[in-house]
Amino acid sequence: MAIITLTTDLGLKDHYVGVVKGSILKDCPNVQIVDISHQIPAYDILEAAFTLKSSYSSFPDGTIHILGVNPEVNEESNHLLIEYKNQFFIGADNGVFSLIFDEKPQRIFELTISPHEEDLTFPTKDIFTKAACHIIKGGTPEMIGKPVKDLVEKALFRAVSVGNTLKGLVIHIDHYGNVMTNIEETFFKSFRAARDFVIEFRKGEYDIKEISKAYNDVPEGEKVALFSSSNLLEIAINKGDASKLLGLRKSDTIRIEFYDR
Repeated sequence: MAIITLTTDLGLKDHYVGVVKGSILKDCPNVQIVDISHQIPAYDILEAAFTLKSSYSSFPDGTIHILGVNPEVNEESNHLLIEYKNQFFIGADNGVFSLIFDEKPQRIFELTISPHEEDLTFPTKDIFTKAACHIIKGGTPEMIGKPVKDLVEKALFRAVSVGNTLKGLVIHIDHYGNVMTNIEETFFKSFRAARDFVIEFRKGEYDIKEISKAYNDVPEGEKVALFSSSNLLEIAINKGDASKLLGLRKSDTIRIEFYDR
């Protein structure tokens, strides 16, 4: 069965998600629709990129991912259909895809589907769903788009090393209050070598001196650092809300100081 995933900032209060799904099912009644998230903060392409980047590899080849966050086009951005690692991605070329992909996609197409004038305000429903169903029915990208070479690039602060210090920042806080940073496990390990370290945040008010394998490696209520399934450094509290209890917010700085034993 064909799969379409949805990642949007539409929320769950209104009818918008329902009409997007209805448009898909009207055209492709046998498709399986998977909601990745509809709670992306409005227009927040950084949060959208993190969410979809953390999710798409769990789906089989041929899955189509609709990304409906800040989807309206302007003179600098268009709507795209992208093939990457044997999956398809549909959304606006507003920089979000440059944050999701680690390498250049196999193919990129600028969608040429023309919506009705009255439909210009809801491209997720009126353009993206049509493109997805076209692919599911066996249509080729060339029939609904023209090849392009590049994506709009979005600059993102990456974890950096300065002397004996790694500096990163908080990029996501999940439903449990767990705090995700942009410090990758491979970067951490290659920089660490055999040295000890201390993870500092809130200007040194709090620190952690070891990486755990699981939340329950520490007693309930204690802070813990571990690498998540996304291979990013996570700061949490065992059965607690790290964001509230430690006062961490998105874009806060995380420092890791390394020193010889």
